[in-house]
Amino acid sequence: MDQLAQLMTPAMPLSRPGIHPTAIIAPGAQLAPGVEIGPFCTLGPDVVLDAGVKLISHVVVDGHTRIGEAAVLYPFCTVGLPPQDLKYKGEPTETIIGPRTQIREHCTIHRGTVTGSGITRVGADCLLMAVVHVAHDCELGDGVIVANNVVMGGHVTIGAGAVIGGATALHQFVRIGRAAMVGGASGVEADVIPFGAVLGNRARLTGLNVVGLKRRGVDKAGLHRLRAAFRLLFAPGEETEGVFATRLQEAKALADDPLIAEMLAFVETPSRRGLVRSAAIRTEEE
Repeated sequence: MDQLAQLMTPAMPLSRPGIHPTAIIAPGAQLAPGVEIGPFCTLGPDVVLDAGVKLISHVVVDGHTRIGEAAVLYPFCTVGLPPQDLKYKGEPTETIIGPRTQIREHCTIHRGTVTGSGITRVGADCLLMAVVHVAHDCELGDGVIVANNVVMGGHVTIGAGAVIGGATALHQFVRIGRAAMVGGASGVEADVIPFGAVLGNRARLTGLNVVGLKRRGVDKAGLHRLRAAFRLLFAPGEETEGVFATRLQEAKALADDPLIAEMLAFVETPSRRGLVRSAAIRTEEE
């Protein structure tokens, strides 16, 4: 048998319905009932597909990877391949995709690293549009929408319900807060507060994601309270770190509102990248 014929021969006997005969499934891969695997898909030996997962065609899933129930992977996407990190030496790190998530054409999702969390995770009910790159050790919460051609550096965290506009680049270690909105073609090199809206290259804070908040059932009174805290925290004018610390203390008087408390907790969490604000922040010494 020649080499091409060997490659076209499935590594696992395939007699069950829903699995195309050209699929190559390594021994050890675990397939739950109702899984559908289309033409020319390849699965590694440590892959687990939960019930109802659908791989349309030409999908590659490798490494210690679990795909959640009823997730759909579209042609030419790859999940669980080694990270683009020269420190990675083949350690058995993981990739986890949540239930009902859709991964569109040509997306790439790389496994974690031992120098990071060890897991790259995409939550439930997410939509990753075509040609999205999710690098090693990234974590996307539930319901995140990532538009076409977005690229993420390693260790990026995106909170639940956030929306990332097309052709955006997210710097490694950046945190995107819950229900935030990143406008298309932005370059994001610092953290985006929960419920915030940013835009531009380099991205600057433009306001609150009011549309997203309304869609999540926040009433007018809640919006007014959150807007008051936002305006206090990010008021225009001198923006040294000392001034910002004073504003933060003043905003804590409004922290009985859970949304404001969440925003302030995010701001106070130690960060590798700092915060996206409306203008560059100077230190007291500058």
